[in-house]
Parts: sequence; structure tokens; C-alpha cells
Amino acid sequence: MARRTFPLSKVYGLLEPGPVVLLTTARKGRANVMTLSWYTPMEFEPPWVGCVISDRDYSFGTLKATRECVINIPAVRLASKVVACGNASGADMDKFEAFGLTPLPARRVKAPLIRECFANLECRVVDTRMAAKYCFFVLEVVQAWIDSSVKDPRTIHHRGKGAFMVAGRTIKLPSRMR
Repeated sequence: MARRTFPLSKVYGLLEPGPVVLLTTARKGRANVMTLSWYTPMEFEPPWVGCVISDRDYSFGTLKATRECVINIPAVRLASKVVACGNASGADMDKFEAFGLTPLPARRVKAPLIRECFANLECRVVDTRMAAKYCFFVLEVVQAWIDSSVKDPRTIHHRGKGAFMVAGRTIKLPSRMR
């Protein structure tokens, strides 16, 4: 096996584990949606998710102020809208209207769910100690929703620089994990 050096700027594409998601926030009656792929599950029960939201993103200030959001998980059919949301700023436009996404009321937070996504996770911020230095927030999922009519959704995974991978076939292997 031949090994060669690999550019450090491309390491992200090797490690990016989860599907690209749409994070929604709301403040003073104005909802926003941003594309997010820098997050990690941290705990099972209660479910915690750590995420990095740049302090240059419009959603950073809203999340810091309101301490709540929704992680919306889209299937591949929404890929172009997911990328479009990531290439635009909520400071300049209503992304729901601009990209044809439908906000739905959440049960436990003010940020909206996105109807077109097959899963929605209502979250509250439980830790901001690393937000100032690393833009890292720890979220607790307080309500989860799933569209049971969507079977085996194919998700998109960011590989960097405009490249995405689509989740493929599922395999089952023996595991002690439930």
C-alpha cells in the first residue's frame, strides 16, 4: 500500500461523520435556517449534541440569545436547498421563503421545524462555556419528531469544497450497542 502525505486542509472531508442538517432558530418573531455539518453526538440519554456555529453566522447571535434551536434532518431530495441555505445569509433574506421551506411550530422551543425534513430535533442549549473561544454549543434534544412515512432516507454528507456523498445501502453487523 502506497502512502502519501495528505493536505491538512482536506482532513475534514475524511472525518465528517453525520448528515448535513438544517438548524433553525427564531428571535423576535423572525425565523432563520442555516446549513450545519460540524456537530457530534455527545450523550445518549438525555441526548446531547455538540455543534460549532461560527460567530460570523447570523444564527450564532440568535442561538446565544435564545438558547434554543431545531436540528432538521433532510433527505437527499433537498440537497440543492440545503446547499443554497448554506450559501446565503439569514441577515439578508428570509431563507424559508427564498428556498421554499415550510416552517412548522415546534412543541417545546420557539424555533420552527422544517416540514420537508424527515426528522426534527428540538434542542435547548445546556452549555456555552466553549462558545466564545471555539463557537461550540452543547445542545440537549428535548423533543424528537420523525416522518414515519419516509423509509430508509438517504442523507447527504459534506466532504468539503462543494463535494457531497450520499448515504447508501445499510448493512447490519453484530453489536452490543442497542
